[in-house]
Amino acid sequence: MNTLFISDLHLSGERENITTLFIDFLEKRASKADALYILGDLFEVWPGDDIIQPDYRQSITSMKQLTDNGVPLYVMHGNRDFLMADQFSNISGATVIEDPTVIDLYGTATLLMHGDTLCTDDIEYQKFRAMVREPFWKKEFLAKSPEERLAMTASYRNISKEAMAQKSMDIMDVNQNAVEKAMSEHGVKQLIHGHTHRPAVHNFIVNKEDMKRIVLGDWYKQGSVLNCDANGCVLEAL
Repeated sequence: MNTLFISDLHLSGERENITTLFIDFLEKRASKADALYILGDLFEVWPGDDIIQPDYRQSITSMKQLTDNGVPLYVMHGNRDFLMADQFSNISGATVIEDPTVIDLYGTATLLMHGDTLCTDDIEYQKFRAMVREPFWKKEFLAKSPEERLAMTASYRNISKEAMAQKSMDIMDVNQNAVEKAMSEHGVKQLIHGHTHRPAVHNFIVNKEDMKRIVLGDWYKQGSVLNCDANGCVLEAL
């Protein structure tokens, strides 16, 4: 058997082909796995559990079918969909997991992260992330009308696109010191994350010990899935 990891699907009505690909993936590959982990940014936006956008319903129904058939589904918050909560879990059958989370992956302690907290050189983003994760901010945001929240998320997306266009790729990538610190704090030698959209396997040494960082790619440019079993992990292109 095997366990699958994906991230950064950014499902939206603007990318119907990705929704189709995801549903096909759930039916043909994930249905045969030990478990499926989605490490953040499953959706392009998620302005609250009380606003289930029509474009998402088919994907959510397919996720529920997967879990009803006995395949565990774990979903981590990303920077786009960190407001997923209990209602999302109820209708999808997914278990929302914390970022970070450590799992036993066929005998190897493995740290799972979305990856955005590792991009410590992007100071502006880290300030914004800290703000929107504050309980007070989330409470105030969720108290607004659906129309207000959708307008705000659209505005944030536009601001993010403009900001990214002006930043170097190095600033938006992970910081190696942050990677090593996170792995040390959790006592692991293997890390799996997404967010940067740079699929790769990075092997490095810390204190004479072999370490591994596996980066998942996005689904709207690259197509990426990590297939792990007792023999190890293989990063595949869809």
